[in-house]
Amino acid sequence: MKLILKILTGIFLSFCFEVSGQKIPFDSLMKKARLEIYDNPDHAIITAKSLLGQEQNIQQQISIYQLLSTAHIAKRDFDRSLQYLLKAKETAEKTNDLKIRTSVLISAAIQYQQMELFSKSLETLNEADLYLKKLPDDLPEKRIETARSYAIRGMIYKSQSNPEIALEKFLISIRNFEKIQHKQTTYSNMSVVYYNIGYCYLHLNQLEKAHQALIRSAEYARKNKAKSLEAFALKGMAEMYKQKKENETALELLIKAEDLSKNTGDLTLNEGIYKEMSENYLAMGKPDLYQKYSRKYFEMRFQREQNELSSINHSINEHNRETLLKSSKMKTRFHYLTVIILISAVLIIALLFALIFKIKKQNNQYKRKIQGLIRF
Repeated sequence: MKLILKILTGIFLSFCFEVSGQKIPFDSLMKKARLEIYDNPDHAIITAKSLLGQEQNIQQQISIYQLLSTAHIAKRDFDRSLQYLLKAKETAEKTNDLKIRTSVLISAAIQYQQMELFSKSLETLNEADLYLKKLPDDLPEKRIETARSYAIRGMIYKSQSNPEIALEKFLISIRNFEKIQHKQTTYSNMSVVYYNIGYCYLHLNQLEKAHQALIRSAEYARKNKAKSLEAFALKGMAEMYKQKKENETALELLIKAEDLSKNTGDLTLNEGIYKEMSENYLAMGKPDLYQKYSRKYFEMRFQREQNELSSINHSINEHNRETLLKSSKMKTRFHYLTVIILISAVLIIALLFALIFKIKKQNNQYKRKIQGLIRF
């Protein structure tokens, strides 16, 4: 179940700030691509790549990189997703816009959380918080990024089997999303958060609250026409019915979820659906169907693990690159500091010699005056 939940954090990567004064074709195509991320990510990738070659504006390039990262997350291609996200982060360093830099950092934290690099994720969130504090309280982007930050912290606590603290973070996230005026831009994110809230309640064995949270997750997914998110919510409900031994009801929900997810290419979603279907068929005494979906489950699992292994290797290489860069900067600072200390030492020694010479000269003058007085 933990593996199934990981994909949902990637949904937060979909939010990119709109830039005022953008050309209408750019806005239209980006909006179209965002709508296709969850249900047809290949089309979203094609659209984004076509825009990438045309745009020179830094903020627009960042939005495109984030969109490409999200689309590859939807396909469970962590390696390419991370590469585009790192490009967004690198490009963001060229701008002084705190909103953009905050958004990219939180998106990076989400990516690290999905890869279970929790310390790296928290480190990145803490860096983003420094920018968040500088943003005006009445800025909508501040609420959005605050909501995303609390959501990812909640997911980390949930992954560490601490559902009570995770719930606190998720509820703060929801409250911030609800304060945003244009709520349609947050429907997908709220669907993800409610999905995670549902699973927290499941861990706490509060089935009624879990069911209500999953229903709200599905409702927000439908408002944004995000079929894959609705499929996740249905899969969650199916797990509840399986626990109640209502296997036929569970299978009905899973079949609908499978249909909703057919164009997404989401390996984790399909993996979860097939796993649940195989277990329900086994409980109903249908070995042929159990074997069929069990085989599909293992196929999806193998593909997902291969993708994650590739992305982890890329992340390690990036971490090593950042470490070398920091080390190089520290060495440079050390050299500068050494030069400054040497120059300061030379100046101080020169000053001391000058002072000693001056005092010695004055002493000689005093000595001659005293000798003159004695002779007189």
